[in-house]
Amino acid sequence: MTESEIFEAVTGSGSTDFATVVRILDQHSGWCLIGGLAVNCYVEPVYTLDADIVVVASDLPEIKNELERADFSVEEFPHSLNATMAGSDLRIQFSTERRYQDFLNDTTVHEVLGQKVPVASLANVVRGKTWAWGDDSRRLSKRKKDELDLIRIAEKYPELRDVMPQTISQQIDQN
Repeated sequence: MTESEIFEAVTGSGSTDFATVVRILDQHSGWCLIGGLAVNCYVEPVYTLDADIVVVASDLPEIKNELERADFSVEEFPHSLNATMAGSDLRIQFSTERRYQDFLNDTTVHEVLGQKVPVASLANVVRGKTWAWGDDSRRLSKRKKDELDLIRIAEKYPELRDVMPQTISQQIDQN
């Protein structure tokens, strides 16, 4: 089985839903993956049900409309726009935080769930994960997942340890 087929079987229709989102996003100015799926492009993958995405901010209202026309349920939150398809466990999360807009200028194409997609550069993935890890308003379990992602990156790319939070680097040095 391919990665896409396994994900499809586990999530209900997550791989198909992801392909639909990719088709919609590819019709717009620019976008990229920024979260766990992006991390999985650089290190050994772990399972995630979230697809964290940043798009050109001015495109988001039209993207929202297109997602709704494609039968996604869309909810707006203070820092994100989230989309899900009925019967699917995949959660598409569009960050509306302005600081992620710069990530759109430094991407590389990777295959994710059978789709060729733009992914934030490794340096920007580290920046985003560091921001998320340091956000005390997020649930502890989410921050611990971000911490693990940073550790996984630092283990594979030791040259990035200097840009990691000191707590992360210390844990790796102690091991």
